[in-house]
Amino acid sequence: MPKYVIERDIPGVGASTADALQAVSQTSCSVLNELGPQIQWIQSYVTDDKIYCVYIAPNEEMIREHASRGGFPANRISEVRNVIDPTTAEA
Repeated sequence: MPKYVIERDIPGVGASTADALQAVSQTSCSVLNELGPQIQWIQSYVTDDKIYCVYIAPNEEMIREHASRGGFPANRISEVRNVIDPTTAEA
């Protein structure tokens, strides 16, 4: 199943309260439950003005449907081609 990184432009999101982030997470999980087990949220990274989310989904269209139903942006969706880390450098 393909893995995607979703870039969400949300000005000021880094200053969000824990309660606000919890509410957004609950909305996301609710939509995921509606869409079924083919789409999975792995993790998200919150920066000052963006959220970068990692999802597993059969296609980009399902990612866009999730964003549409949840009411949050999906400004850029990129399919992950490879994953590297420090162990990649080992011979």
